[in-house]
Amino acid sequence: MTREKTTAAGAESPLALKRRARRMQRILAETHPDAHCELDHENPLQLAVATILSAQCTDKKVNEVTPALFARYPKAADYAGADRTELEEMIRPTGFYRNKTTSLLKLGAALVERFDGEVPGRLADLVTLPGMGRKTANVILGNAFDVPGITVDTHFSRLVQRWGWTSETDPVKIEHAVGALFEKRDWTMLSHRVIFHGRRVCHSRKPACGACTLASLCPSYGAGPTDKAVAAKLLKGPRVAELAAAAGAPLP
Repeated sequence: MTREKTTAAGAESPLALKRRARRMQRILAETHPDAHCELDHENPLQLAVATILSAQCTDKKVNEVTPALFARYPKAADYAGADRTELEEMIRPTGFYRNKTTSLLKLGAALVERFDGEVPGRLADLVTLPGMGRKTANVILGNAFDVPGITVDTHFSRLVQRWGWTSETDPVKIEHAVGALFEKRDWTMLSHRVIFHGRRVCHSRKPACGACTLASLCPSYGAGPTDKAVAAKLLKGPRVAELAAAAGAPLP
């Protein structure tokens, strides 16, 4: 038995896993050519703020709030000196607005005091900032600085476990395990495509298995309905027709 197939016990070998994962990556690129960061921003500070606001909130809602917010607070110093009550009211629709206001006030102050008001472009610096974890830092690095990073959000974590890419549950361990399967240059776009797939096809409670382009490579195929017509009705997003067609499913 060759190394790239299975081990003697029947489990997938590391080489076979890497090859399967990379085949899935290529299919994801074809399935989601529109994958991108769905938080609207024009600079690193705006992305940092939007990412903090996105906790327990949809990107759509964040994008509804941020135009006025960014206009009112264009610089880090503006957040550092913001009136708490005013800031709370502006971001209230995103939920948990008191905690998020605290994070934004502290973020602005830290950027002014330690980084001359600029968002740093290094992971080691970003994770020291208020409201920033590795997930947020990787979002900023990958999308504002073109520094490859893997964003382990709830969609990403769920899908890579469902696909058998890793059995790890800790976000940092997931990041490292999945990162080892792919070229570093592909990490940022891989994250976008996995997240897109999680939002549009591979849902948490009822994945659209029968309308999924990854069906033949997924060890969890059958977790959702496999009938193509039924599964197609579960697809979401602006490209439902294209997603269904790519999987050979009828239009919902």
